[in-house]
Amino acid sequence: MNNGARLNLVPVRSREAREFVRAWHRHHPPPAGQIFAVGADDQGTLRAVAIAGRPVARHFDDGATLEVTRTACDGARNANSLLYSACWRAARALGYRRLITYTQEGESGASLRGAGWRVIASRPPRAGWHTASRPRAGHGNDRVARSLWEAT
Repeated sequence: MNNGARLNLVPVRSREAREFVRAWHRHHPPPAGQIFAVGADDQGTLRAVAIAGRPVARHFDDGATLEVTRTACDGARNANSLLYSACWRAARALGYRRLITYTQEGESGASLRGAGWRVIASRPPRAGWHTASRPRAGHGNDRVARSLWEAT
């Protein structure tokens, strides 16, 4: 694969985006739903995807905010920055006023900074989502600090 190739934005269907995330994402399964997905293509080969959907945290789910719930990349240079920028343009074109995402502790956020995003909050590690009244299985990301980012 040529890491210096010119990447082009392409629309990606939900099933294809989910399959790409399943194959390439380091620590999360595909999200449950989406509003849209966009990809980075190199001469007919999908190299990266971003999925935007309703915010996971219900207090952000105000009808004006979207969240980039997943990005996944095969290592193509600058693909994630391209996709984060494209997601913000698409979200604004659809009438959304805010776009957020999270990184986990240990992730640099270079792609987000390259796309002009900024950290707006730090979230401490949490024990998990499981409670007696609402049992849930862990996805391997419990007890990890996170940073909340916002597109600017």
